[in-house]
Amino acid sequence: MEIIRYTVFRFATMIMTLVVVSALIFWIINLPPGDYLSNQIAEFRASGQQSLVAKAEFLRTEHALDRPLWHQYLIWMGFAPGPHGFSGMLQGNFGWSFEFDRPVREIVGESLWLTVLVNISAVIFVYAVALPLGVLAAAKSRTLIDYTAAFIGYLGLATPNFLLALILFYYGHKYLGLPIGGLMGPEYEGEPLNWDKIKSILLHLIVPTFVIGTSGASAMMQRLRANMLDELGKPYVETAIAKGMRPSRMLAKYPLRVAFNPFVADIGNLLPAMISGSVLVSVVLGLQTIGPVLLQALKSQDMFLSGFVLMFVALLTLIGTMISDVLLVLLDPRIRYGARDQ
Repeated sequence: MEIIRYTVFRFATMIMTLVVVSALIFWIINLPPGDYLSNQIAEFRASGQQSLVAKAEFLRTEHALDRPLWHQYLIWMGFAPGPHGFSGMLQGNFGWSFEFDRPVREIVGESLWLTVLVNISAVIFVYAVALPLGVLAAAKSRTLIDYTAAFIGYLGLATPNFLLALILFYYGHKYLGLPIGGLMGPEYEGEPLNWDKIKSILLHLIVPTFVIGTSGASAMMQRLRANMLDELGKPYVETAIAKGMRPSRMLAKYPLRVAFNPFVADIGNLLPAMISGSVLVSVVLGLQTIGPVLLQALKSQDMFLSGFVLMFVALLTLIGTMISDVLLVLLDPRIRYGARDQ
């Protein structure tokens, strides 16, 4: 029952935090002077295209960009009525992209779930590689296994993701026949989901998953090894061994459980960090994710498009943080969500 109350409390906290973050995002994307339409109006006036100036000024009024900043924010979020009534983020209207002259929903529609798919597969890769290698390196400290794992880890940390993407772009396709570019075969783009399309997506995921997850797996492996070595030197480990507990069972039941806490806490940061860090990789590999879309929107000051993408990343961060907090309570008995009442 207490865990349910704690989950509800964390969910309410997440909603309030998201509102504050949304205000900060809207303020930050409006910090540069002007916006997309203001820049367009200045260019049209300089070239004497009065008809286009009138159209741009109409769009400013249509999307409430002629109102004070605080009022624009309330309309964007759906807290206040705009030119078309209550029609903001809360109502499912993500705004209009002036750069692409299309609704934001149409631009980010398929790229959203592809972004989540790529980065979730990268997270699974990170934990699947870092957990066994980190534990093995700590259990076999100062042996060839430990030195080999350390070499792999340092190599993964030292190699830039975009360089690794370029290497696999060429050699992966030449020697392994891996498809490079995009997240599915061109014949499946725009087609409904079926088994052949799923197989194409899974095959295309191999290279980006490896590229995006390599540095994260290397860093996590090094940290897990250090934490495990610290725990293995504590008296309770010697006591467990003296009582005849099998080393493998002892490792899983005590040191690993304690050493794994920081990595559960990292769930909240891992997904958004990979999304923001995979922009160059997405450009190099031609992935249809929101990374390149965000980059273009920020460059052109396309405020509604960039604002939605940043809100999406913020939402992922808050959901991941909430999940990690709840898992920490379940994982570590030393953490008490009711400690303030005791």
